[in-house]
Amino acid sequence: MKILILVIHVLAAAGIIGLVLLQHGKGADVGAAFGSGASGSLFGATGSANFLSRTTAVLAVVFFLSSMGLAYLSGQRTEQKGVMANQPVPSKPVQPPSEVPVPSGGAPSKAGEIPK
Repeated sequence: MKILILVIHVLAAAGIIGLVLLQHGKGADVGAAFGSGASGSLFGATGSANFLSRTTAVLAVVFFLSSMGLAYLSGQRTEQKGVMANQPVPSKPVQPPSEVPVPSGGAPSKAGEIPK
């Protein structure tokens, strides 16, 4: 399920990028008024803008929903797999010993003492 949503997410992102790059800026409408040839396109002068804008909006909604779905699925706790899966969790933290063991006599018995 997660892989399917991820594939949809990537395709929607690529589609949005492509459609945004195909769209004309607002300054391109002035050029169409002076006969730049945009009025003779497949959808007409304003038809292509409406089609591309609506398709981009639909892909943006798909992208948003797939983002939310991936966030929801990543938050779900799944069964742990691996070497450390069945290890018990310690109930209280391990504290270091207050005295440092010393192999020979006459050396300091506490961690803070320095031999002279």
